[in-house]
Amino acid sequence: MARLPNPKSPRRETSPEQTRAALVQAALKLFGRQGFDGTSTREIAAEAQANIGSIAYHFGGKEGLRAAVADYIVETIQAVAGQALAAGRAPASGQAAPAGDPEAARAQLFAAIEGIVGFVVAQPRAGEIVQFLLRELQHPTAALDRVYDGVFEPTHRRLCHLWEQATGEPAESERTRLTVFTLVGQVVYFRIGREAVKRRMGWHDIGAAEAAKVVAVTTDNLSAILAARMGSKPPIGSKQ
Repeated sequence: MARLPNPKSPRRETSPEQTRAALVQAALKLFGRQGFDGTSTREIAAEAQANIGSIAYHFGGKEGLRAAVADYIVETIQAVAGQALAAGRAPASGQAAPAGDPEAARAQLFAAIEGIVGFVVAQPRAGEIVQFLLRELQHPTAALDRVYDGVFEPTHRRLCHLWEQATGEPAESERTRLTVFTLVGQVVYFRIGREAVKRRMGWHDIGAAEAAKVVAVTTDNLSAILAARMGSKPPIGSKQ
């Protein structure tokens, strides 16, 4: 149960922007933990230490707040993906990948996997984002549409074009799209299966040191897939 504010303690002074951000963070946490229907606006306001009326003022209501949470997720993941793919030169949606340097593209795939692990596995805020998204994936709403259109589809498409540059396999082929899902999915498991991983590995927590070990294994997997597809030894950029 969310904690209620102490009526005897003065409410902290915050700007409208700070209040709005606090409400989004509180909603992200509670919607992921308790579900949209299982979370009241009163609980969100209490978690954010804000007046309950501020939800209607800033978002028009609970549904608008859920949309704002989706937009926050889009902005956050776009920033992470942008850094991970900064060296890539994937073309815009629907265009053919230009001829480039396959070795550079392969190196960028390794960098992308490392960046995804660094965020999904090691960053605490990723836990609340993934928890929220898992609920949306099970019971899709307009919030999932915003995240899919803003992050999932374009990022997956960019990785597919990078794969084409690295291997020559068509970016939009079924095999390429499934391969990219596999590469990302192996990383996501370390977040959704976090407790099982910690127990089996004997880890107290999963921080930077543990994430580095996950990077080593996932990049080994990428290296093996590339080598199998290209019929050669593991490419430059592998962690072997």
